[in-house]
Amino acid sequence: MDIAIDHDKCIGAGQCALIAPEVFDQRDDGMALLLVERPGAAQAPAVREAAESCPLSAISVAEESAADGANAAPGRPRGSG
Repeated sequence: MDIAIDHDKCIGAGQCALIAPEVFDQRDDGMALLLVERPGAAQAPAVREAAESCPLSAISVAEESAADGANAAPGRPRGSG
């Protein structure tokens, strides 16, 4: 999971820091601050919720790709649809 914050969109609502304080904080000017660029699996649900709660969608979350094996179905080769 990779996280990015678009600071041009961020308005400093602070939802991310409230929902996932281990991953997000707020700078002195109120804008979002990313504390952990690649959080662990235990933090993933909170990170997703924080991204979904951002009023201007300033947080983007990229999941592991199927090429990394994270989404491949057990017992089925990748790309076998």
